[in-house]
Parts: sequence; structure tokens; C-alpha cells
Amino acid sequence: MGMAWLTLGAAGLFEIAWAVGLKYTVGFTRLWPSVFTVSAMVASFWLLSVALKVLPIGTAYAVWTGIGATGTAIIGMAFLGDAVSLPRLLGIGMIVGGILVLKAAG
Repeated sequence: MGMAWLTLGAAGLFEIAWAVGLKYTVGFTRLWPSVFTVSAMVASFWLLSVALKVLPIGTAYAVWTGIGATGTAIIGMAFLGDAVSLPRLLGIGMIVGGILVLKAAG
């Protein structure tokens, strides 16, 4: 079970990579950012599918998207000029809290 959670965590990190990478593809008109983004997408989906051999679909999918949403939002605010506000930070905190509850439950 522990390996499945690590695999799911890695899938979430690749989701962050492809979500951020999308910005740099400029509509998939730039070759290398597009290759990176599609490769990260494939890795993310593959790792998710491996984790789903063990973990429940609802829990795994929610955690996977939560990792991606949280990480992408943080990178956007820290490095890409996205606005930082208390409501955004509270929202990220709620997502992280939800991930922790789902992890504890299953």
C-alpha cells in the first residue's frame, strides 16, 4: 500500500510538471516545451494507473488532482506572477487538508 501512495505522489508531481509546461507550449506551437509537456502527461497518467491497481479510484483521483492543483497554484504564485491573496492561500490550505483526510481514510 505504501508504494502505491508513493507512486501516486510521483504521478501528482508529473501532473504539476505538465500543467506548468502547458503555459510554455504556446498552444503546442513550441517543440521542446510540447515534448516535455506530453511526456510529463504520459508519465503522470501511467503512474496514476499503476497506483490504481491498489488504491480506490475516488481517493486516488482526488489526491492526484489535489496535488496537481496545489502544486500548480503555488508555482504560479511563486514564480509566474499569479496573484497571492488570503482567499487563494486558504483555498490551497483546504485542498491540502482534503488530501490529508483522504489519505488517512484510505
